[in-house]
Amino acid sequence: MARIAFILLCHKNPDAIVQQAKRLTAAGDYISIHFDARGGKDAFHIIKSALATNPNVTFATKRIKCGWGAWSLVQATLYAVEAAEKAFPRATHFYMVSGDCMSVKTAEFMHDFLDRDDADYVESFDFFESDWIKTGIKEERLIYRHVFNERTHKWLFYKSMALQEKLGLRRDIPADLRVMIGSQWWCLRRRTIEWILDFTRKRPDVMAFFRKTWIPDETFFQTLVRHLVPESEIRNRTLTFLMFTDYGMPVVFYNDHYDMLLSQDYLFARKISPDATTLKKRLGDLFVAQNVEFKISNEGRSLFQFLTGRGRIGRRFGQRFWESESTLGRDRELLIVTCKKWHVAKRLVSKIREKSNLPSLEYLFNEEDTPLPDLGGIEKSLWKRSRHRRAWVRMLFDYYETDRLLICIDPSGFELINDFYADRSGTRMLEIECDYTPDYLAGHAKRVGLAGEATPKDALERLLPTIRSDINHEADRIRDQDYENYFLMRQNNSDDDNAACIARFLDISIEDAQDIVATPHLFAD
Repeated sequence: MARIAFILLCHKNPDAIVQQAKRLTAAGDYISIHFDARGGKDAFHIIKSALATNPNVTFATKRIKCGWGAWSLVQATLYAVEAAEKAFPRATHFYMVSGDCMSVKTAEFMHDFLDRDDADYVESFDFFESDWIKTGIKEERLIYRHVFNERTHKWLFYKSMALQEKLGLRRDIPADLRVMIGSQWWCLRRRTIEWILDFTRKRPDVMAFFRKTWIPDETFFQTLVRHLVPESEIRNRTLTFLMFTDYGMPVVFYNDHYDMLLSQDYLFARKISPDATTLKKRLGDLFVAQNVEFKISNEGRSLFQFLTGRGRIGRRFGQRFWESESTLGRDRELLIVTCKKWHVAKRLVSKIREKSNLPSLEYLFNEEDTPLPDLGGIEKSLWKRSRHRRAWVRMLFDYYETDRLLICIDPSGFELINDFYADRSGTRMLEIECDYTPDYLAGHAKRVGLAGEATPKDALERLLPTIRSDINHEADRIRDQDYENYFLMRQNNSDDDNAACIARFLDISIEDAQDIVATPHLFAD
């Protein structure tokens, strides 16, 4: 009988991970867990302690920090696979899952399904001939060396790629490989896993190639399976049901999706909402049930397209995503930095990003050309960003796959700040109070169109007190709200005081906060 070793990559919610591990091992299967090193030692200790007596649980041979789109995701998977292959000699299949996945069939059904067909299940389409990649770079993922992460170091990512192109530094793909691409949610037989692990030890050239490939979790296993396994033993599909909106965001499943999920021709589904407690309970109970019959109708995708399509042509049967997802999410935390001197906030945020790897975006509601990910067009207009502000920021949380996000907002964005504080998510705000010299105020007047190069000096001098008063009014209006988790950093404060403020705002160590405050020329004009 088939016995599955689940490979779980996760980075948060230790209690939920413990429950998921208990569910997936309740019917005699196994699980190997890689908990992101960024998740912290305390959270990992909670997981290990809670599962210490479960013989069907093991942990990756090494914990590393993972970044979206980076080789680290593949390396973490390999560490977890190596541990599972060694710890569970009776495992016949290895199934990749995430913390957002849940089974939509019984364990009994899964074992029978895998026993009936001696094959590997992995999406694997030709990288160059297929249209699997819908947006963004394609060939460049492979032919250039990627050492920077596009999500955390966007400018360096594209600058490095442009420089390689300019200097003609294209690299060759290993000659014997046909690069394939597809979903990272695969289910592979034990023999295939053993072949892959053996291949990784014998082919350092291939490993070196993929280490500097962009988003290798969509190409590494997909390519190696096709390279090592006869085509007749490969099923070009995933066994995990997932859908994406037109904006490239995963569709999230809620309590009322239970019957629809069970009728799909899949074993798992992703993503299950963290708030769908009833759905999780029902699916968890289902997994260990016996003699359950499933009627497969497989209408999920067509039903989703039908409902969203009706909304698109004016027949408002289906809600738009910004109506049905008008909250950021209860378990998420939005960190707001507000400062009138944008360059000061940008310097600070750049250092925060460097020290914490926290996804951070600068003045996305104020600057049209703020560097932003491609989310299907909604990001191209300040008007759209502001109108659908919560849905827009929720999409950013989903894009970065994070539960903490930092954004900059100008102090004039009082309504934006109020709206985010009214959300059921957690909100924290850091206000940066700066000194404003007459020269700075004059430059500000010109930047916002209140004055020009030809404005008489005496007219400009009469205008400056009004501008200063307006800046003070914006600050007073924010402070009068008495926001919870509000922190004030002042240019005239000591470095120690400002470091203490940063530490509380970001919930980081005082040493890291001191490094951030020590940013060269932080308050310089």
